[in-house]
Amino acid sequence: MENNSEIANAVRAEMARSRVTQASLAAHLHLSQAAVSRRLKGLVVFNVDEIVQTAQLVGVSVATLIGERVAA
Repeated sequence: MENNSEIANAVRAEMARSRVTQASLAAHLHLSQAAVSRRLKGLVVFNVDEIVQTAQLVGVSVATLIGERVAA
C-alpha cells in the first residue's frame, strides 16, 4: 500500500508540473475521471500499462513515477 501511495504522489506531482488534468489523464487512459481519482488517491493500484501511458503523457520516464525504491 505504501508503494501505491508513493506512485500516486509521483503521478500527481508530475501531472501538476506538466499541467495535465485528471480529465485529460482519464481520457488518455480510457478510464472515467472517478477511476483516475481513485488511483491518484492511492485507493486503487495503477497497473503497468497505466503507468507507462501516464509517463508518456506527462513526459517523464516510468522510473520517475515508480521511484528507485519501488523499482529495486
